[in-house]
Amino acid sequence: MSIAIPYFLAICRLKESKPARSLIFAFSNSEPICCCKFLSMEKEYANYLLNKVKNDYNQIAENFASTRTQVWPEINFLFDYIKPGDKVLDLGCGHGRYLLEIKKRGGIYFGIDGSKELIKIAKDKYPKENIQMADVLTLPFKNNFFDIVYSLAVLHHIPSVALREQFLRETEKVIKPGGFVILTVWRPKNKAEKRIFWKFFLKKFFGCSQLDFGDVIEPWFGNNKGERYYHCFTKQELAGLAKRAGLKIDKIDTIGTSLGARNNIYLVAQKRQQK
Repeated sequence: MSIAIPYFLAICRLKESKPARSLIFAFSNSEPICCCKFLSMEKEYANYLLNKVKNDYNQIAENFASTRTQVWPEINFLFDYIKPGDKVLDLGCGHGRYLLEIKKRGGIYFGIDGSKELIKIAKDKYPKENIQMADVLTLPFKNNFFDIVYSLAVLHHIPSVALREQFLRETEKVIKPGGFVILTVWRPKNKAEKRIFWKFFLKKFFGCSQLDFGDVIEPWFGNNKGERYYHCFTKQELAGLAKRAGLKIDKIDTIGTSLGARNNIYLVAQKRQQK
């Protein structure tokens, strides 16, 4: 069954205890594009989801690490930005999946993640490397410290527009002027994932969800031990976040496999030179 939604404009006024706010979406190619400010997720619920993401990754850490040992070939080109001697932050490093790729190109590796169990796996495997557990929203580094920050498949796990903006502002602070931030985010890749997306979209539309438009919570590939929260991005939305964080966009595009096993958005942006 096709789930393609023809181009249309939907205007929805959602009434809350606070003054009502209007939300306008334009739809094109079955992807919602926000035409004005999102109806913000409540801060308390965003913090709950943030902790849930950490707890869920702690539960699935061993399985996650054992099934993700290689760099996906379609993202290899993103590491071409590394020059020998560059200080490189792997923001949301997990179990250290990208460490060898970064070091192979001459980068000085630093990795942080909020999952205690994933960091334990990474430190056990690479005990002499600069890997630590830390809050990705309050980075424990000096301003203008890194030449490049990679954050691959991380930002979509940060709930709410406010926290995603904070994530990118923190990232921008620790990059040297002219340095790069390179990230990827998820978007629905097949009909099954698009059905899930529209299910949660309609729940939000009719006021039955505390999630934001574009948010999804689903089981980890049938694993009863945990769920995964993520936000489905559009290129326009990601570009807007980067610009509001003060970053200069170099490239933004989709990336995936020919068979459609993965279909993500990547962003390459630079910190503006100081005047």
